[in-house]
Amino acid sequence: MENYYPRLLEINSRIWLRRFGKSFTLSSIPDEQIIQWKEKGIDMIWLMGIWDNNKAVINDYCFEPELIAAYNNALKDWKSEDVIGSPYSIDKYEINDLIGTKEDVLIFKRKLNDAGIKLIFDFVCNHFSAKSSLIWANKEIFLPADEYIFKNDPYTFYPSPANSKEYLAHGRDPLFPPWKDTVQINFYSREARNFLINVLINLTELCDGVRCDMAMLPLNNIFFNTWIGVLKKYGFEKPEKEFWEEAILAVKNKKQDFIFIAETYWDLEWQLQKLGFDFTYDKKLTDRLIAGDIRGIKDHLNAEKSYQDKSVRFLENHDEDRAIVKLGRERSMAAAVITSTIPGIAFYFDGQCEGKKIKLPVQLGREPEEKQDEKINEFYRNLFKITKVNIFRNGSWKLLEAARVSDNDFSYENLLAWEWRLENELRIVVVNYSNSTSRCRLKFDLRSTGDEVVLSDILNNTVYKRSLKEISEKGLFVELKSYNSHIFSLNEAG
Repeated sequence: MENYYPRLLEINSRIWLRRFGKSFTLSSIPDEQIIQWKEKGIDMIWLMGIWDNNKAVINDYCFEPELIAAYNNALKDWKSEDVIGSPYSIDKYEINDLIGTKEDVLIFKRKLNDAGIKLIFDFVCNHFSAKSSLIWANKEIFLPADEYIFKNDPYTFYPSPANSKEYLAHGRDPLFPPWKDTVQINFYSREARNFLINVLINLTELCDGVRCDMAMLPLNNIFFNTWIGVLKKYGFEKPEKEFWEEAILAVKNKKQDFIFIAETYWDLEWQLQKLGFDFTYDKKLTDRLIAGDIRGIKDHLNAEKSYQDKSVRFLENHDEDRAIVKLGRERSMAAAVITSTIPGIAFYFDGQCEGKKIKLPVQLGREPEEKQDEKINEFYRNLFKITKVNIFRNGSWKLLEAARVSDNDFSYENLLAWEWRLENELRIVVVNYSNSTSRCRLKFDLRSTGDEVVLSDILNNTVYKRSLKEISEKGLFVELKSYNSHIFSLNEAG
């Protein structure tokens, strides 16, 4: 199979549209915006927050003390009307009126597709809003409880808004308190599975793929361990197949190229890839970049090719703190070189490339004003220009080993390096992911002829000339200052 390494941009759609004006919908987005994305080499736009969220839960669940503290940190002058609810407390899969209509979406999708860009929407597989209209229409798809269960755990369970004598479970991750603005889907229910599969099939008309929120939670064993008491009490039996195995097959049978991206954790990436996901979050790499775990990063990049090819590499998203805050300016740029030049999806979040520092709670419908970091902005402009070419999209990638320069110099351990090849083109990426100047020698195959090798550092606009004999026998000598990088371009045809 041909290598395919796309670029994905996540946009907080309810916030982003406001930048154009209150009357703007998706269909009225200027063509210039799409052209800009295309020029950057963006292949996928993920519109986060596209669905109709239930407004009835806002007063009940969106003014908790921890959320108010987050609002205060992000938007000093926020007002109650700025709190528009979580986009992950979905009422039903209909377009949020802040975004526009189904027709607006289809027009926007057509414009994107004409430019060669795919449209990605959220699929919130685990839950709906705690007051979703589906509780009245399709109560059989949700996880039930009774008064005894509720009284023993009133934080996890709640009276049904459709019938106060019936009880339901809030959606949850077993490692954290429940999301009280949500209701839990019952993945041991045939009716629930069929309902969600039909939702997904219908989504194939509106978008080119889905980012599946907390995709590991529906897994049979995870779901059982999370809800064991309820499942046993009601006699729900473990399904023969995993939900994702059924769902992805059903959707791919209708639209083979529909893309499934899994937000997943707990080392379950490989399992979800085997169930049919095209790509899975690579949070482990993010954590290792934050920790500065160079050895761990190298080990991570030694994983087999099929895993690497399906990994989503990111520094930030709507759930994460901003990269420049977590890492600092220089280190965040070094980390961006890494995530942008390894196999898989290179994933960016709106504001990342401008050096934004504020993490905006998803419940807010207004953002603070922030000045662009010009150095960060220029860096990403250059990085996008470099990485949008075919060699980084469809080329062959190989991790390189940095060797020591001398017996007593161990700084080579700080350097990460790899190559990309496509026909006669060669790129060598070297990153010093440490706070001290480091040196190494890099060995790689050279098909060049003559005595001299010309290495164009396209990241730093510098040209180096080196002896072919020296590189072949000893390896390329590299010295890099703290958190600096090289991206060398070589044409082996001449």
